[in-house]
Amino acid sequence: MDEILSRFLPRIDFDSYEDFFESYECKASDGFNFAYDVVDEWARIEPEKLALLWTDDTQEVKSFSFADIKRLSDKAANALLSLGVNKGDVIKLILKQRPGVWVLMCALCKIGAVCIPGTYQLTAKDLEYRCNAAGVKLLITVDDKDVLESIAAVLPKCPNLEKVAVIGKTVPGGFINMRNEIEKASDSFTRIQTNVKDPMLIYFSSGTTGLPKMVIHNHSLPLGHIVTAKYWHCAEENKVHLTQTDSGWAKFAWGKIYGQWICGAAVGVYDWEKFTSRGMLDAIMRLKPATFCATASVFRYLIKEDLSGYDFSFIRHASVAGEPLSPEVYNKFSVLTGLEIREGFGQSETSVMAAVFKWLPVKPGSMGKPAPLFGLKLLDENGEVCDEGIVGNMSVTCAGKNMYETENSDAMPPVIGNSDFPGLFRGYWKDKEGTMSNWNGGIYRTGDMAWKDDDGYLWFVGRNDDVIKCSGYRIGPFEVESALMEHPSVLECAVTAAPDAMRGQVVKATIVLSRGYSASDELIRELQNHVKRVTAPYKYPRIIEFVSELPKTISGKIKRMEIRRKDFN
Repeated sequence: MDEILSRFLPRIDFDSYEDFFESYECKASDGFNFAYDVVDEWARIEPEKLALLWTDDTQEVKSFSFADIKRLSDKAANALLSLGVNKGDVIKLILKQRPGVWVLMCALCKIGAVCIPGTYQLTAKDLEYRCNAAGVKLLITVDDKDVLESIAAVLPKCPNLEKVAVIGKTVPGGFINMRNEIEKASDSFTRIQTNVKDPMLIYFSSGTTGLPKMVIHNHSLPLGHIVTAKYWHCAEENKVHLTQTDSGWAKFAWGKIYGQWICGAAVGVYDWEKFTSRGMLDAIMRLKPATFCATASVFRYLIKEDLSGYDFSFIRHASVAGEPLSPEVYNKFSVLTGLEIREGFGQSETSVMAAVFKWLPVKPGSMGKPAPLFGLKLLDENGEVCDEGIVGNMSVTCAGKNMYETENSDAMPPVIGNSDFPGLFRGYWKDKEGTMSNWNGGIYRTGDMAWKDDDGYLWFVGRNDDVIKCSGYRIGPFEVESALMEHPSVLECAVTAAPDAMRGQVVKATIVLSRGYSASDELIRELQNHVKRVTAPYKYPRIIEFVSELPKTISGKIKRMEIRRKDFN
């Protein structure tokens, strides 16, 4: 048990949260490489150990051992080398949740190439920007008709993009059949030396405003997700862990590869074409995960279904991240399933930074307490630590030196700090201004606002530009959203500031209604009175707008900035 994990953690078990926070350490050699030192090692020690359990909407189920992943990733690495991919090259993947995602991410890791995962929801404009901003050399995609059309449209506009490869049955002329390339490649591969500080992964941030930034991580990132998988997800060796997310999102790194495989857990995969609550529930029954994590929106949809015919007894631990989970959703899910949902907080830039770790009792609506190593503190506008109850900027105080003190903004790789703080990004590549604005003086300011209660639990308020200033009050949108979510008519909602001549700003709620409810003046008054009863009366939404859907980023986060911009314009 814990044979791989013990190579990186001097101590694995802890008596309490306080013991964990004070005593946790994570160490790795300068040459650490996840694909060689975790995946290939499991294949050597326990070749038949389950690595991947996959299903889709056809109800087909496939399984892959670590020996399978090693063999296929060795073949894929050789195929990539034959296509001209070398260490340091930037490669983009748009592969949904096909098994090829795990194979190719390991293959790129072995070569030392830089991987940029992308979601299939990217438009032609998105693809053009990303390929040119990062200098993508090779793009590997699924045979999705819309994605292929977008790639073909932007190909002439992307001078660095030398080749496009396709995994699937339909491969257009001029594109490479990646499946054939892998099949014909040798399964004998010699280790290529990499360094833990070499760049490994880039995520384009799904920011709610402005062009996405390139969040760059080095080879220490997988080690940062040990805390995510072992102590928050509570992934168990030889058991299935299911985090539901597309491979193009940073949540994939959190829950579908790194920490889970280091812990020896199998990764569960539901490769949907279009999300439905019923499809999700049926997939859970086929995969039978011992641990389950999803976004708040997935839980919001699940509780609207009839769950009485489903037996969730095989799930021992449930968790949520991506957006805060309102207490109403937590309580209803708990009543329907008997499961607690443990919240966690982090970003594309980090591994889990705070969570309701396994030693802590749940406080519905709270993101729990800080993870070790980050030195997470709430700072005010002057950089001073906030007292209990005071809203502050969630900040990493162990960030290390600023990248641009020593690195050219266009250099590859950028290096900040060292591998003693795994899980923390190394800067926004080619964006000195963006990095300096958030990461200065050895402190990374996340831009997420929260307050701490007397027990040390953290409570999310909103992004620093989401806080509403009304008649001298500062109102956090999440508290109002949580109150609205308690009303059965509300499926989803976004609370934002709207302009007001007398008050400067007022609270506005944009609401998607549950099935069976219709917009009316009576419902608006009912919702307003409901919020006045649940929270402080001055926080009630003076404006309510009903919509069919909320504007969201490609990672599924609500774009409150877009709602605000429309209202203020």
